Amino acid sequence: MISSVVALSLSSASALQTGVVNAPVVSMRAASPAMMDKAGLESMAKELNPVLGYFDPLDLASGEFWGDSNEATIGFLREAEIKHGRVAMAGFVGYIVHANDIRFPWALQGGAEPIPLGLSPQALWDAVPEAGKWQMLLTIGFFEFWRENAAVLKGDGAAHYMRGGKPGYFPTWDMLPHPVPYNYFDPFGWSKGASDEKKAKGLIAEINNGRLAQIGLLGFLSEAKVPGSVPALTGLIKPYAGEVMAPFGAGEGLGAFFP
Repeated sequence: MISSVVALSLSSASALQTGVVNAPVVSMRAASPAMMDKAGLESMAKELNPVLGYFDPLDLASGEFWGDSNEATIGFLREAEIKHGRVAMAGFVGYIVHANDIRFPWALQGGAEPIPLGLSPQALWDAVPEAGKWQMLLTIGFFEFWRENAAVLKGDGAAHYMRGGKPGYFPTWDMLPHPVPYNYFDPFGWSKGASDEKKAKGLIAEINNGRLAQIGLLGFLSEAKVPGSVPALTGLIKPYAGEVMAPFGAGEGLGAFFP
């Protein structure tokens, strides 16, 4: 599934990067280097969904992952949710784009045979040449490396999300040896002058939209794999008989070395 989401996400826009505003530790947002605690998480949950409120049946927010502090664990969980939501939003839009055969008007494969129209988004990923799959996955891997790199974050005057940094923050490209004209998030600097209140409202909207997108994308994938499993989508989603959890086909990827 993750491979499908990654592939779909490359064809669509990323969610808006939003900041975290200064507030006491027990409130919804914590100021760096302060860390949000469980009380702050509960307060944030009420703003996200006043009806459901705080929902943590597995009590993950009380944990201390990898022997680290509870505050660091909460930072990790917040980062994970924001990141999954962004990928799901991009994947949801990408799924709709590919399902409707919307593509670039030029060939993307050099001299290779063009990928036929009418495929499901999952089958479209299967049809991408192995070199293309590696390009996409390695690009995503580089983004992960850049996001987690302590030196890069320090160069931005930021910190890791498990050490008081903003969950969801993506560093600028300023630490790259070659100048890059636009940053990955907010490339035109539209949110630089935004007020703390506007950023806080944007963060709430982004998390809620990301949660909904995760449900929607899983609905697409489920209906494609098991027709009729999502009644609202029956007859609207192209079926897919392949394996959504396998990023490479037979003889591709590591399977070429370990068949």
